[in-house]
Parts: sequence; C-alpha cells; structure tokens
Amino acid sequence: MKIIQKIPVKQVITEKSKQGLADQFNGQKQRLEQECQQLQFEQRKLQNKKGVSKEEITKRFQREITKRKDKVKWIEFQLEQLEILPIGSEITEGEVESLVEVEVGNSWDSLTEDKAIIIKDGVVIQIK
Repeated sequence: MKIIQKIPVKQVITEKSKQGLADQFNGQKQRLEQECQQLQFEQRKLQNKKGVSKEEITKRFQREITKRKDKVKWIEFQLEQLEILPIGSEITEGEVESLVEVEVGNSWDSLTEDKAIIIKDGVVIQIK
C-alpha cells in the first residue's frame, strides 16, 4: 500500500537567500500599498456618483484597505525577523508530498519520523 506523506522543505539562510527574501517581501509590500492607493481612488470615484450610499461605499472600501494594511504590517514584521535571523539557520519554505510504500512488518516509527528536504541557494543539499 502507498500513502502520501508531507515533507517540509527547509531553506538554509545565506546572504544571497536573505537578500532574495527581503526583495520578495518588499515587492509584496509595494504591491499592497499600490492596491491601497488604487482602492482609495476607486472609492473617491464611486462616492461622486449619484444614487449610491457613501456610507456603504466607505465601509466596504475601508474593509479592503484595512485587510491590505494588516498584510503590510505582517510583511514589515517578517522583514524585521529576517534581519535578526543569523546566516546558516534554517527556515521552513513549504511542503511537498511524497508517496511512501507501507507493507506489513514495516516499522511505523521509521515511516513517520521527521523527514526534510534542505535547500541552500536553490540547490538541494540534503534529504533527511
């Protein structure tokens, strides 16, 4: 019998990967800030139309803007943590699924023990 097992993918932090993550976070932050500006523009545009409830428009747009501002705060927190993170430490980047063959007599502990794929600068350096 085959079962699907989730295996974490971990990245070893190097100067190059640290800078790549910082660039990625800054790109997301910039995109979210642009979305906030676009939403504010759309809000002003809709409020000038006749026959629409300004309060309803304001409430709906502020909800969306607040969501994005919360995401920006989370990204800023991640950037702060990235600065603190020492070179050589491992962070979990994601998960992959693996097929594992299970047969009668297999040791369940060995099948379920911690497994991981370790990546350094985009290259797999270890499979545990």
